[in-house]
Amino acid sequence: MTVKILKKSIREYRKETIITPLLMVGEVAMEVLIPMLMALVIDNGVSKGDIAYTLKMSLLLILAAGLSLTFGLAGAKTAAKASAGFAKNLRHDLYYKIQDFSFSNIDKFSVSSLITRCTTDIQNVQMAFQMIIRMFVRSPIMFIFAILMVFKNGPGVVGIYAFAIPILAICISFMMFRAHPYFEKAFKSYDGLNNVVQENLNGIRTVKAYVREEQQEEVFDKAAKKIYKNFVKAQKIMSFVQPMMMSLMFGCTIAVSFIGAKLINVGEMTTGQLLSVYTYNSMILSSLIIIGMFIVMVTIARASAERISEVLTTVPDMDINESGRKEVLNGDVRFENVNFAYKEGVNVLENINLDIKAGQMIGILGPTGSGKSTLVSLIARLYDATEGTVEVGNLNVKDYNLKSLRDNVAVVLQKNQLFSGTVSENLRWGNKDASLDEIKKACHIANADSFIESMKDGYESHVEQGGTNFSGGQRQRLCIARALLKNPKVLIMDDSTSAVDTQTDKSIRNALRDGVKGLTKIIISQRISSVEDADQIIMMNNGRIEDIGTHDELLKRNSNYQGLYYTQTKGSDEEKDYE
Repeated sequence: MTVKILKKSIREYRKETIITPLLMVGEVAMEVLIPMLMALVIDNGVSKGDIAYTLKMSLLLILAAGLSLTFGLAGAKTAAKASAGFAKNLRHDLYYKIQDFSFSNIDKFSVSSLITRCTTDIQNVQMAFQMIIRMFVRSPIMFIFAILMVFKNGPGVVGIYAFAIPILAICISFMMFRAHPYFEKAFKSYDGLNNVVQENLNGIRTVKAYVREEQQEEVFDKAAKKIYKNFVKAQKIMSFVQPMMMSLMFGCTIAVSFIGAKLINVGEMTTGQLLSVYTYNSMILSSLIIIGMFIVMVTIARASAERISEVLTTVPDMDINESGRKEVLNGDVRFENVNFAYKEGVNVLENINLDIKAGQMIGILGPTGSGKSTLVSLIARLYDATEGTVEVGNLNVKDYNLKSLRDNVAVVLQKNQLFSGTVSENLRWGNKDASLDEIKKACHIANADSFIESMKDGYESHVEQGGTNFSGGQRQRLCIARALLKNPKVLIMDDSTSAVDTQTDKSIRNALRDGVKGLTKIIISQRISSVEDADQIIMMNNGRIEDIGTHDELLKRNSNYQGLYYTQTKGSDEEKDYE
């Protein structure tokens, strides 16, 4: 099943994949021919003093060697092209598959695991693929041809291999069976190591601020040792392959010498034939060694192939609905009896009923873990509701074409992600065809135009990876501008003004209210000042809507809102009066 899935990635490199084994057959044929020609030179030329025959056969030897070299070089080239192309396509297929994943699919695998599968695992499969189309074809064919030539030149010694080969097959099969589970564990351990590295690099400023380098080194060493231990266990088992192969090779050589000498004494074999049998014996045993090495590689690659196949066969749990409606009429948002669970049986949201009219500004407040971000993620179908329906523009979100829905529901997430490039390139993620005037208008609403225009290169200023050359507040404002360039019907701001001062926050809200008519604004915040002028404020607690009302209404009747308000405006003493 795994092979069937992965072979789809060969595609345009099918020709090289087919030609390589054929070239290997040609190379092996010439290599097998050379010992036979040498035997003829010794027995019919050198032994009889026939110079003309010796020269003629020597020319044939040179020709056979030249052809063998030509076939070998051509096969190496086509094998490299086929394996590199296969790996390229596999990376393409894997990456594009991941793009179709929903958030829940990505949560299932984890980011670090997906990175390992796109890098280390594909490299292992690429090496195995190259060995399959080259060495795995070459070695068995050489083995078969060499056995046939031994049978022709010295049938009395063929029985040696009838004893040696089954022993080899049984031992290698046993080692594969024992080693495979350790290789599986090792590659899963790579996920943990990548996670440590990724987490450390993303949070390197925090690590250095808290002087936790030594602690992070210990975490890294622990993950690295886990990989080391699994590989050592696997390699200890596989390390017996080489000594076993060499013992078998020397044993067969001794047996061939002993039996061959007897056959020469009784006249059933010539000296040239014995010399050719020695060469064929080396070919047979070297083929077995290469097959053994190939089996080790395949054992390693098998675990990687299964991990890659697991991603490629995963069905995205969110239907993008290609034929769905592409037009969103307005910014009305409605939740009806909505429940949601990340894990089955553990609801994060319960019995959510909500009706938001187009053009309204809605604030959402609540303690950490109350379900605020989860609630808004259902509107843009970052996740799908477990039960109930979510509507935008009076239509179930699942009935829209997913791209069209997300083009009309812009989300500014908690983590403000910018990409390496220029400011304008980052902003055009919202609209790739946006003019400079449109960019400037969006930046003015987001209160980002002043700091952009103060920079030397303005909108063409360079953005470092992750936007690290901008402050947190600047990144937030750029992300708001980027979302506005989508010209959405609904704008969701998930705590996306937390890093700006209250005056700038107020300026952004006023600009959104006055400058973008008909846009539904949903603002999640920890600050009441960010939502107090909203048309409705939703108070959430433990995955439920606790209360809905205006600032004045909630201040009169909701104790949690009162406590939060007085804590933020008058200090902790007032908070105690409302506890």
